[in-house]
Amino acid sequence: MLRVLPLKGCTVLLAFLLSALAIGSAPAAQPDTLPALTNNQAPGNLDEMWSGFDPRDEPLEVERLHQWEEDGVVLRVVRFRIGIFKGHKATLAAVYGFPQGATDVPGLVQIHGGGQYADYKACLTNAKRGYATVSIAWAGRISAPQYRVGPDQVKLFWDQETDAPDFKSTTDWGAVDGYHAPSRNAGNQFPSGKAAPWTLDPVESPRNSGWFLCAVAARRALTFLEQQPEVDPERLGVYGHSMGGKLTVLTAIDDRIKAAAPSCGGISDRYNDSELFRNTLGDDVSLKHITCPIIFLSPANDFHGRIGDLPKAVQEIQSRQWRVTCSPHHNHQDTAPYEAATLLWFDQHLKRSFAFPATPATNLTLQTPDGIPTIRIDADSSLPIESVDVYYTQDGKPNETPRDRNDVVHRFWHHVAAKRQDESRVGSLPISSTKKPLWVYANVTYTLPKPVEGAGYYYRQYRSETINLSSLLLTIPPQQLRQSGVTATRQSQTVIEDFAGDWQKEWFSYRPDQWARTTNKLNADVYHAPTGAVLAFDVKADQKNALVVLIDDHAAEVQLDGRDSWQHVVLTPADLRNATDQPLANWENVRQLTLSATERLKSGQRRDPKTRIVGGQWKGPPPQFRNLRWVSKKTTVD
Repeated sequence: MLRVLPLKGCTVLLAFLLSALAIGSAPAAQPDTLPALTNNQAPGNLDEMWSGFDPRDEPLEVERLHQWEEDGVVLRVVRFRIGIFKGHKATLAAVYGFPQGATDVPGLVQIHGGGQYADYKACLTNAKRGYATVSIAWAGRISAPQYRVGPDQVKLFWDQETDAPDFKSTTDWGAVDGYHAPSRNAGNQFPSGKAAPWTLDPVESPRNSGWFLCAVAARRALTFLEQQPEVDPERLGVYGHSMGGKLTVLTAIDDRIKAAAPSCGGISDRYNDSELFRNTLGDDVSLKHITCPIIFLSPANDFHGRIGDLPKAVQEIQSRQWRVTCSPHHNHQDTAPYEAATLLWFDQHLKRSFAFPATPATNLTLQTPDGIPTIRIDADSSLPIESVDVYYTQDGKPNETPRDRNDVVHRFWHHVAAKRQDESRVGSLPISSTKKPLWVYANVTYTLPKPVEGAGYYYRQYRSETINLSSLLLTIPPQQLRQSGVTATRQSQTVIEDFAGDWQKEWFSYRPDQWARTTNKLNADVYHAPTGAVLAFDVKADQKNALVVLIDDHAAEVQLDGRDSWQHVVLTPADLRNATDQPLANWENVRQLTLSATERLKSGQRRDPKTRIVGGQWKGPPPQFRNLRWVSKKTTVD
């Protein structure tokens, strides 16, 4: 039965109905992406840490902030939803690029390192090779034409200074803090799981760490990729450098990843003081869950991804498809033949357009007639072999930690050019002590069918006609050396370098197109300076120049007369001065020597840093050197 209400009653009923309709149509409060802790019990292992997270579950809500085209590549600055944390939405900015008109191309997530930017050059160069790439700005910084977001612009975004001329939208972590260098909150320690006002959980938890938050963001970037119309969602890869290397390993547990390439990270973060951190965010924890093909780019002197941990990492992964490439002497940087491994790894596993040679097989013989260990290398010859080189050191120790940084980055590797013996290569490894371990590995340089071009660790574009593939590091403890009858036959010597033959294999440069070179020979016991010695060498140059001799953080400037004749140089410790013009006290504990045209010396003081430039622009052809050696003062005078 229909009941007619008085006007006043109708008004009340209408208001009630409208209110109910409004409530029903208003967006409901969105649940948090991650479930709350039960009884404030933090996740204690990897499965618990990721429990309840589905990277595909939430909408992306993609914003397009900027777009342009370059060399047949479509490039965009985008932003999409990471998730809801503590009731607030977090969004991730990124540079995205793909070949114009492409369909069903493989997709890559590129993860920058600490202090770095999401950079369009990675997206541009990868697109030219047939990939779609999303370079994620987890720290908020972006490098793109007409859309650069540096630290100052990130702060403008934090403060919402929208009227500022260079204000730009970027990554917004909302109620949590996944930024780094700097973090948004001054007290935020990126790796820490400690509870703070800006963390997800109210107790110590791995979900409070920036590592976890950024891994969530990277897995959402995979979701972004697989939803792009030009991308084949069955062919996705991930790679990154330094902090991005660790994040690559954290992300590669996602079963959508079909290939991974971490560089300078992802193998050594296993010694954290927090047991909870070690059990959830330690590199070994994620490595044990990786089933996709993976290549480790691990420079031999890298402080962050230490080569001594590389054999452990390879044993821990579930995938049997792996390779390693280890540049000798390098610390946290590489050159083209090593960096190119990333691109070719994806070519093999995402495009099936390249086939990596097998990992070089090595066999170390300790019991020999003369007591000198020998190594045999069997290299896959499916590509033309340019060289087989052996590197060994006695400067390593088991389970090196971040506290061993100076020893790690200044470790000296002796070089041996392996000689052909039947189908193998063989090299002898004379050692200087049976009280120190022996570490050894081999590098095989292959000539590529065609050059590879890309953007490296720090986005400098490179071109390489070769690729390096390394054997896995062998480590022999001192006790085993002695038990096998190995003898110490390498003696201390005063000649540091004769500059003959393959001398550059024991020196290094991150700019091999320039003549400057660095060596860690001074750190090796056989090259330590005798008491009271001076440093001497001969040099000649076609034109007048200033030559810089840098030892650690002290430098001497040597004036060359440019007469194209050998010029004798003698240096005492007092001739080398640091940024504040203080002389080097003595040769004790010196580690690294560089010959170059110019150097910028820094004092290292935080409050009032000092810098001093020595040398200048080099004129003419590179200099020539000979007979770098320690000489007694008496011999010099005579």
